Amino acid sequence: MRSGYFKQRYGELIVLTDSPAVKAWTAVLLVGLVAAPFLLSTYVLSYLTIILFTLVGALGITVLTGFTGLISLGHVGFLMLGGYAYAIGVTRMGLPPELALVMSAVIPAVFGLIVGIPSLRLHGLYLAITTLAFSYIVSASILAGGKFTGAGRGIMISRPTLLGIDLSSDRAFYWFCLVMSVLAVLLTLNFRRSYIGRALVAIRDNDIAARTMGINLVRFKLLAFLVSAALTGVAGAIMGMYLSIVSVEGYPFLLSIEALAIIIVGGLGSVLGAVFGTIFIVTLPELFSASVALLGGRLQEVITTSAHEIKSVLYGLAIIGFLRFDPRGLRGIWHDIRHAWVYWPLRY
Repeated sequence: MRSGYFKQRYGELIVLTDSPAVKAWTAVLLVGLVAAPFLLSTYVLSYLTIILFTLVGALGITVLTGFTGLISLGHVGFLMLGGYAYAIGVTRMGLPPELALVMSAVIPAVFGLIVGIPSLRLHGLYLAITTLAFSYIVSASILAGGKFTGAGRGIMISRPTLLGIDLSSDRAFYWFCLVMSVLAVLLTLNFRRSYIGRALVAIRDNDIAARTMGINLVRFKLLAFLVSAALTGVAGAIMGMYLSIVSVEGYPFLLSIEALAIIIVGGLGSVLGAVFGTIFIVTLPELFSASVALLGGRLQEVITTSAHEIKSVLYGLAIIGFLRFDPRGLRGIWHDIRHAWVYWPLRY
C-alpha cells in the first residue's frame, strides 16, 4: 500500500509531485482554464483575470514572508514601481512592450535590494514599519515627479502587442495573464525546492541555526527581497495594463493588507496556499456584495458607497478568523480533506 510519505532517493524529496492523480487533475485544470474564455461571460472572465494577476503578486510576498519569514507591509510600493516602470518605458521612453515588461521586474528588484539592506538588522514589527515607510516614499516621489510620472493624473496606457500577439481583447489578455501566472507558479515552486529556497526556509525557522550551518544570511535575505520585488513588479505592470491607467490611487495601501491576508488565509509558506488564498480573498468581497444585494434596501446603498472600507473589514475578519480557528489556512484544511478521502475508512 502506498503510504505517500516514504522516500528512497533524494530526488523524490524535491520532486514537484510523484502522484499520477495530481498530474491528471492539474492537466484537467489547465485545459479548463485555457477553454474558459469560450465558456464564460465577460464579467466572469474579467473576474478570473483579476485572480490570475493577483496570484503573481501573492507569490511575490510568499517568497519574502512565507518562505523567509520577513514581514512586509509595503509591497504595494513594488507594485507601483512595476506599474510605473512599464508605463514610463512604453509612453515616455518609447520602449517595446516586451522590454518595458522586463523593466517592470528589474527596477522593483533593484529597489528590493535597497529596502532589503535594513532587513539584515531589523525583524518583525521594525521591518514591517520600514517597508511601510518605503511604500509611502515611492508614492510621494511619484506624485512629485511632474509630467514624467504623470503626478496625480497618472499615465494612460493601452494593452500592448507582445511577441506579435495583440492583447487588446479580453480573451487574449486573459490568456496572457494565465501564462504569466503559470510561469510564476512554476518559478516559485522550483525556487522553493532549490537549495536557495531551503536556505530561506531555514532562515525563517531559525536564523541563528541557519548561520551556524553555513548559510549566508546577508546573501539569502537580499535574494529573497530581489525575487519577491521582481514578481510583485510584474504583477503591478499587468494590473496597469488591465486598468489601462497607472496612478497612485490605483495602488492603495489596502493591496498590501490584501497580500498578507492571501498568504495567511491560504497558508504561510505554501504555493498551493497562495493559490487558495488568492481565490478566497478576491472572491470574498464579491460574495459579500452578492449576499447584500439579495437583501436590498438601505444596506446595499451603504455597501456601494463604502466598498473600500468594507473590503478592509472583510480582510481583517478573514485574517483574525483563520489565525484563531485554523492557522494552517486553507491549505491545511485541504490536506485534512484529501487525507480523509485517501485513507477512508482506515482513518477512522
